[in-house]
Amino acid sequence: MKDRTQELFRRFFEEHPDLEPLRAALLDASGLIAETYRRGGKLLICGNGGSCADGEHIVGELMKGFMLRRPLPAGLRERLSERFGEEGERIGRGLQGALPAISLGSQTSLLSAFANDADPQLAFAQQVLGYGRPGDLLLGISTSGNSANVCCALMTARVLGLATLVLTGGGGGRAAALADCALIAPDRRTFRIQEYHLAFYHLLCAAAESEFFEE
Repeated sequence: MKDRTQELFRRFFEEHPDLEPLRAALLDASGLIAETYRRGGKLLICGNGGSCADGEHIVGELMKGFMLRRPLPAGLRERLSERFGEEGERIGRGLQGALPAISLGSQTSLLSAFANDADPQLAFAQQVLGYGRPGDLLLGISTSGNSANVCCALMTARVLGLATLVLTGGGGGRAAALADCALIAPDRRTFRIQEYHLAFYHLLCAAAESEFFEE
């Protein structure tokens, strides 16, 4: 882990001393994400309601610059410029480095079609089956830890060779037992759990960005 990534964690626990008991789990989660991207994998995210919105939020932090600018590598900018001239140069200047992430809850047509034609509780699992490859990481978000569609997706991911990470709360629920790493918010109230989750994934997104981009 880079020194500046370690500094992100130091500041996080300085600002959130109540979360010190989760230090090991947060470091493990960060390591899972970093290893996924080092292997050329991608992050798949699923959740319901506010947790689905959190998944969209995470994609927004990973797929473009979050705390760093993420300019494209010089070689890629040069190839764009050489092939497409001024327009290619503009594209190369404007694009930002990306860490591949997909919010499964955003695919309304597929989700509604599957819910209409098959078992709605298996919709996320169907997407994991289609998108997931060994080396990828599934992040399931469930404040209770017992969302059936999230748990089915986690089970499918494990059989397919994906790593699994969950954000949950309370006692962790069933999802925590299905994951390689579980971040369990220390509260049982849904809105408080969601607030903890925001802090968790902002740290994890910043750490991933720090590991893979220089500025």
